[in-house]
Amino acid sequence: MHLKITEMKKGIHPENYRLVAFKDMSNNDIFLAKSTAQTSETVSVEGVDYPLVKLEISRTSHPYYTGKAKLVDTAGRIDKFKTKYAKFNKK
Repeated sequence: MHLKITEMKKGIHPENYRLVAFKDMSNNDIFLAKSTAQTSETVSVEGVDYPLVKLEISRTSHPYYTGKAKLVDTAGRIDKFKTKYAKFNKK
């Protein structure tokens, strides 16, 4: 079996990848990742200034990743629905 190695196409990938600080505004967690995201704000992380992108939610605050889901009162919703539409179910 022979593998053919090909090069990436030239001129289609962004050239401006750099380290960017992403800040979760719900818990103030900051993490660094390479990105081309445009921003005018900066933040200092361990004495180094990075472009700052603010997030509403990230892996450190999302219920799926943290395992801390919000309790939803589904029983109350169902009772309200049944009460509201009971008049249509009369025979």
